[in-house]
Amino acid sequence: MAPHCDTMDGPVVTACKTALKTGNVNYVLPFVPKDAEEALSQAFNKVQKARELGADAAEVADTWFFETAVRLHREGEGANYTGLKPAGLDWGPVVPLAEKDIEKEDPTDTIEFLKSVLEENMLEKFRAAISKKNYQLDDVDAARGYTEAMLHFVLSSHHLYKYVISGKLH
Repeated sequence: MAPHCDTMDGPVVTACKTALKTGNVNYVLPFVPKDAEEALSQAFNKVQKARELGADAAEVADTWFFETAVRLHREGEGANYTGLKPAGLDWGPVVPLAEKDIEKEDPTDTIEFLKSVLEENMLEKFRAAISKKNYQLDDVDAARGYTEAMLHFVLSSHHLYKYVISGKLH
């Protein structure tokens, strides 16, 4: 999964910018676990004071706040913090599509896109397995090729199913 939350144009930094603009840390608190709220609020208060020292201090303080918020967010996901990523990275078609669907409160486009990608991918794996199914018993290499293709289809199906029903947020 793309770590979209650690980019300069991702939802965590966007929430940070809104919090700083409005003076209300509550815009970004939902992105960190409850046990990190105090640390983020303290960082926010320090940044608010530093911003009064001028443009250079504000820039440094803002960046530190973004890093702190993203680090706490990633820790809450059980993921490592690897630094802020630049804005404008290409996360593929799903992230922007899902974000648009959230804005319009209709998941249809995301669901239809995912269904088509899943169908195409699984059909490809299925066809690969079927094309290798009728091998000669004495041809162990061909049997191995079929077994690999068959397991790829079956295990991909299983892992997709397990992930979809897992209920995990990230």
